[in-house]
Amino acid sequence: MDVASFFIALIGPLLYALTNHIDKILLEKYFKKGGVGTLILFSSLLSALALPFLFMADTTALSMGGMSILALAVVGILNVLVLWCYLLALKDEEASVTVVFYQLVPVFGYMLGYFILGEVLTRMQLMAMAIIIFGATIISFEIDAENKFKLRRNTIALMLAAAFFWALESVIFKAVALEENLWRSLFWEHLMLVLVGIGIFTFIRSYRRHFLSAIQNNSKAILLLNATNESLYILGNIAFSFAYLLAPIALVLLAESYQPIFVLAIGIFLTIFFPKISVEKIQAKHLWQKVIAILITGIGTYLLFVS
Repeated sequence: MDVASFFIALIGPLLYALTNHIDKILLEKYFKKGGVGTLILFSSLLSALALPFLFMADTTALSMGGMSILALAVVGILNVLVLWCYLLALKDEEASVTVVFYQLVPVFGYMLGYFILGEVLTRMQLMAMAIIIFGATIISFEIDAENKFKLRRNTIALMLAAAFFWALESVIFKAVALEENLWRSLFWEHLMLVLVGIGIFTFIRSYRRHFLSAIQNNSKAILLLNATNESLYILGNIAFSFAYLLAPIALVLLAESYQPIFVLAIGIFLTIFFPKISVEKIQAKHLWQKVIAILITGIGTYLLFVS
């Protein structure tokens, strides 16, 4: 993967880091009741905003083959599953802790790329994957007030699922995009995400009720913040999608390992300068745990990059 591709891939994690903190703020301050369902519906339905632009980028999008459309329908469902697992974890956990588990995405990406796309794994890459897993294990334990360690069972289960679903959807998307083209694939991915959102709105009553309540009871500024959040997420997806076509899937996904660095930096900044907006644990013991976990997974990332 050349330098240009790597920096294109880094745009995604930076934008995702911003959305992580906005998600946390929305869940804690504005959508306390039914926030997970509300944000899922906002995310899926607001994907419609991208459709006109994606169609203009490729006006032949509607001519895509049936099997490719079916595959991208699966991608749309996986997108929602990633968001659902992540939001459930984020609701009860710090953003800087939750996103560290996304460092496992390239590990799953390598495995899926090997079995589905026939991409080759070297001994160095396998060792790097083990290092990333070890780094993620460090953040799997919570340090309480008595300096005792407690396993974050719920967070681990939810974020392992989210990381796997993210890697799987990326592999499927790359397979389709290589067969079709980027813009056509992005158009159908977002269309399917909208359709999934409509299905959730129609058939899940509690999500529908909380979503409508959020629209009625929150100010235009809060709704604009959510729209901005989803726009940043869509732009991050587009940046990643460009990178997917330039390099092996797992090497692009490893750029996701930089997301915790961005999230931690933003979290520290908000805690110090804007504590009324968002606060994270930045005491020495918590900060060291996060930094060590990020550094170790960073070593794994570097080994993956040079191998």
